[in-house]
Amino acid sequence: MKLRDNLQQGIYKVINPFVKGLIKIGLTPNMVTTIGLILNIGVAVIFIMGAEKANRGELEYVGWAGALVLFAGLFDMLDGQVARLGNMSSKFGALYDSVLDRYSEMVMFLGICYYLISHHYFLSSLFAFIALIGSMMVSYTRARAEGLGVECKGGLMQRPERVVTIGVFAIACGIAYNFLGGDYKVFVPGIKFHVFETMTIFTLPIAIMAVLTNITAVNRLREAKKALDAQDFLKANQNKAALVAGIVLFAGLAFGTSANLQAQQVPDGDPSPLTFPVPKNIDNQLFYVQRDPNINTIICQLNLDEDGQPIKDKPVNVFWMRYADKEGKKDLNYIQRKFAYGIQTKDIGNGNFELRFVSYKKFPLLLTKSTVDKKYHVYVTANNKKILLDRIFLRIEGGSFWLPNVKYVELKGYEANNPSKAVTERIKV
Repeated sequence: MKLRDNLQQGIYKVINPFVKGLIKIGLTPNMVTTIGLILNIGVAVIFIMGAEKANRGELEYVGWAGALVLFAGLFDMLDGQVARLGNMSSKFGALYDSVLDRYSEMVMFLGICYYLISHHYFLSSLFAFIALIGSMMVSYTRARAEGLGVECKGGLMQRPERVVTIGVFAIACGIAYNFLGGDYKVFVPGIKFHVFETMTIFTLPIAIMAVLTNITAVNRLREAKKALDAQDFLKANQNKAALVAGIVLFAGLAFGTSANLQAQQVPDGDPSPLTFPVPKNIDNQLFYVQRDPNINTIICQLNLDEDGQPIKDKPVNVFWMRYADKEGKKDLNYIQRKFAYGIQTKDIGNGNFELRFVSYKKFPLLLTKSTVDKKYHVYVTANNKKILLDRIFLRIEGGSFWLPNVKYVELKGYEANNPSKAVTERIKV
């Protein structure tokens, strides 16, 4: 865990008793957020009063404003904790918090800029305005990126850091004023103007913040671009994977749109040059899928609960037996599961399930209990025959990766009403 996160968790432990007290007296997260905005308006008022009532170099108003900045910043943490501990989180609450945080920050910078301009700190007021721009863009970049589905939180100058920087150095400036006075200046020989004065304690961090906030915003933009490019790349490859899976896995079934596939019996010619293994010692195996150009095998396995009944949410497990790679059993990866060999299931009642491969949803299968052996099997109808499915095989010879030459699809199993009689139906492509 990062140092920043450790500090945040430590602060939460300290303020949690106070948070529970706020919950007991009936304060909601939105009320706490509103109080934070009011306090930041108070910060702006103090700076404006300092501009109107104090002379240049009289910095006590800066110190008091800094103290209120820190106190108001505390409420930025309190509203979130009130929502979490009080179980009062809501989407609107999150939106309300974000909007009022932006108002709070802009109002605070309004007061700072007003004070600096009134006392003729023109360069510092420019840096304050640039810091305001950077602060807004840090927040906006995150919000816009998250709206596009990308998490974007990093950076040197997030809101807590900005609040602490302004608050702490404003207080330090006010304290230094009491010891050094407002006219204290440091000159360097050879330079006509002073390089430091008491006010610099407050204005220099703002100048640094002006740089770092904009760097943070730009870095967030760059990170968001990388994430969005990765998403686009993944999406493009997922779409290609889905296309390949649809062509390769069920290309031979593409002309059939109903469960009654118009298959034709074909002689046992044109066998694969490979010798495919028959999966063994796999509990509750329903059927398996094999294809050229390797002997790796997809296993579809019945998924039972403790009572021996199919689990309704996921009645079928699908995994590899990686015979060619000598890796044994292996889970499907994300793309294979979502776009190729994964199976969508639908509970159609009475312990029956409709199964469809995600890559070709026009090929329905039926998972049901046999009236013969009282066990669950998968059935498919081909050439007006109901087949207890045991194996799907695709014979592929040549072609390209994207457009393989699928010569036929073979459905192998048993007659539904006579499980002792083997059936093989080939669909010629």
